[in-house]
Amino acid sequence: MRRRLFFYLLVFLLVCACGQNGHKEQEAETISQKDTVYPLGFCTDSFRVVSGKIANGDNFVAWVSRLGLAPEKAHALTAACDTVFDVRKLRAGNSWKAYYRDSVALDYIVYDNSRVQQTVFCCADSLAVWKYRKPVETVEKRADVTINSSLWNDMMAAGASPDLILLLSDIYAWTVDFFGLQKGDRFRLVYLENRCEGESVGIAHVQFAQFIRDTTCLSALYFDQGDGGNTYWNEKGESLRKAFLKAPLKFTRISSGYSLHRLHPVHGVVRPHTGVDYAAPTGTPVMSIGDGTVISAGWGSGGAGNTVKVRHNSVYTTAYLHLSKIAVKAGQRVSQGQVIGYVGMTGTATGPHLDFRVWKNGSPVNPLKLESPPAEPIQAQNRPALDSLFHHYTRNILP
Repeated sequence: MRRRLFFYLLVFLLVCACGQNGHKEQEAETISQKDTVYPLGFCTDSFRVVSGKIANGDNFVAWVSRLGLAPEKAHALTAACDTVFDVRKLRAGNSWKAYYRDSVALDYIVYDNSRVQQTVFCCADSLAVWKYRKPVETVEKRADVTINSSLWNDMMAAGASPDLILLLSDIYAWTVDFFGLQKGDRFRLVYLENRCEGESVGIAHVQFAQFIRDTTCLSALYFDQGDGGNTYWNEKGESLRKAFLKAPLKFTRISSGYSLHRLHPVHGVVRPHTGVDYAAPTGTPVMSIGDGTVISAGWGSGGAGNTVKVRHNSVYTTAYLHLSKIAVKAGQRVSQGQVIGYVGMTGTATGPHLDFRVWKNGSPVNPLKLESPPAEPIQAQNRPALDSLFHHYTRNILP
């Protein structure tokens, strides 16, 4: 009898223990499910997925309707987008993924705004729209490029991002003539690259760079003083930003230089050409090389065509000839890098180009030999930090 009672008691205790363990396991599972955070806002693994690209001529309602959303819900989803997503900016060629429950019911659509930004459309009973940004990591990289054919080709051959070309042209816009790069010129740099899902999605900024030609080395160090001003400096603490840009437009070629004895391509006579011709496609933006005031904007004399003249100070004046369109007015203040017109071939011209001219104290000077004084030096309290960074990069990173 006692043995039987002991047996029943043992069974009862085992059942209770199993029940408690089961409850704990169920509770742990519930907590685990509750704490799970899905990047897109839902578990993508539980759906059938169909992917594709936005077709030419697609509008938002037609697109989501074709994916299986009822017309009335498609219009309601358009309203739900509100300020989250502009349905008018659906871009042909952009990728999307549709997620179906039970292989039929459309629950979600994920649209790729870019390689980083996505928009999620919840198409279930409760319509909703939200954005998702993919994780982006920033990695430090280095490049060492020697010019053999062109900056573009050599940069690509070295495995560097093409975005670096534009950044370098901005950093060295006041000190290096990118139209006059020579074979053997060398760029060494350290930069921060943004990467998403293993692919480059842009350059954060160049941390340190050197342009080397023969025995000349022009260094550029990124240092933000937090004042909204200049961010690149040389080893002397001078800003690389000068009073004037080196050129008034980007990535073209010089078709004719400054000359006091040039055979005119149209009139066939020898006459001075006191400017530099930059061959570029019609419509290429033309920028003012420095801050100043527009003293004339209109049709110029002597075959100049549409012309803009800018007085920068009491010493320097610049002119931009043969423009297809003028973007400023006489008397208007302009800032360095501001678009003042567009390349054309108005007036006497054999093809689209910009004739760029500079006067110093009223006399024409060669724009390619224009020397420009540096802007304000780095603040005194930041000079020790700047020196330390220069030492770090020149001795440890790019020795």
